[in-house]
Amino acid sequence: MRIVDLFAGIGGIRKGLELALDERGIPHSCVFTSEIKPHAIEILKQNHPNEIIHGDITLIDENELPDFDILCAGFPCQAFSYAGLRKGFADTRGTLFFDVERILKAKQPMAFILENVEGLVNHDKGKTFKTICSHLEALDYHISYKVLNSVDFGIPQDRKRIYIVGSKTGHIDLENFPVERTTLSSILEQGKPISKSRFVDLLLKRYKPEELFGKSIKDKRGGESNIHSWDIDLKGHTTIKEKKLLNQILKERRKHKWAERYGITWMDGMPLTYEFITEFFHDRNLKQMLDKLVDQGYLVLEHPKKQVLEPYVHRVYDESLPKGYNIVTGKLSFEISKILDPNSIAPTLVAMDMQKLYVVDNGGVRRLTHREGLRLFGYPEDFCFDIKEKEGFDLLGNTVVVPVIKAVAHRLIDSFDI
Repeated sequence: MRIVDLFAGIGGIRKGLELALDERGIPHSCVFTSEIKPHAIEILKQNHPNEIIHGDITLIDENELPDFDILCAGFPCQAFSYAGLRKGFADTRGTLFFDVERILKAKQPMAFILENVEGLVNHDKGKTFKTICSHLEALDYHISYKVLNSVDFGIPQDRKRIYIVGSKTGHIDLENFPVERTTLSSILEQGKPISKSRFVDLLLKRYKPEELFGKSIKDKRGGESNIHSWDIDLKGHTTIKEKKLLNQILKERRKHKWAERYGITWMDGMPLTYEFITEFFHDRNLKQMLDKLVDQGYLVLEHPKKQVLEPYVHRVYDESLPKGYNIVTGKLSFEISKILDPNSIAPTLVAMDMQKLYVVDNGGVRRLTHREGLRLFGYPEDFCFDIKEKEGFDLLGNTVVVPVIKAVAHRLIDSFDI
């Protein structure tokens, strides 16, 4: 079986397919790989030192590719992702699907495996996905697709992705995969160096390591599973009463009634005027408390935002309305965003916050290691990954879950007339 790997990343789709072919005793070779990200190319070369990695597939004539049997492509997902602007085919990254199509049309391989974000299914009310499927079916492939979650394939990560497979020789069954579950404890290393910083010191001064399991650290939400900056006095000392005030503002700022009082379209997390706050928090020193919390940086005094519909839906500050107090909430603003619970699973891992996921180890806390990150995507232990921490996590956050690909590949192989 000759394989072509497009938008290869670090080669996860290919790896899953190769593992399935190995288990079936089917010889295979990768005859063409395309990737443009320098750090990904570095990893591909570490794992496949004797292969040439080709560059931008949009600049390569489809007729110049060698003949092959199976196409792998994790075509860029940002255009359809909930984490992005979801512009779909209006985004140049979205049009890269058509490079997959032109190569399939020209080379007519036996089969293909495509992977993308779950959001592709419902993007533009399903029109984008319908377009993709209709274009693939027009090339005379039997098409199957399924949203699968890696947590059901022995990987302790909640990661849903759409898998699209096509075969020239028959129907592909993507239903009723056997379910295998595990927890983070199965992939964690032990005795690794712990993190040292003022932030970590403040955290461990307030909480025992075992009390941190599963805790998120952000100022956007409340709840027992969340630690706020004022809980550890990160920006300065706060009294019990000031902590109570901040927690109450955090809760009230999400209520629809304040938007109605302002005369704006509701938004999740509005500033509240002094007068609004006096209605739910009673203290003769309230103004002084609010001003102190602004000076410390826990609160900001700002205008509410009005909704603007053109040229796209967005919000801008409405300076005609009175300023209010709001929680300061930068996205991923703290050194740690979440401390993983070894008895549970990881959330969906994405490039921008993998460096901010920590685990408890050795009496303290530390970042995930690269090897733990690779295990959270099911890469074999002999997979080479010699790269700096930041670049490594960026690559991992954009890769695929190898065991899911392997399971899908087995079903694809079942459709072959061999």
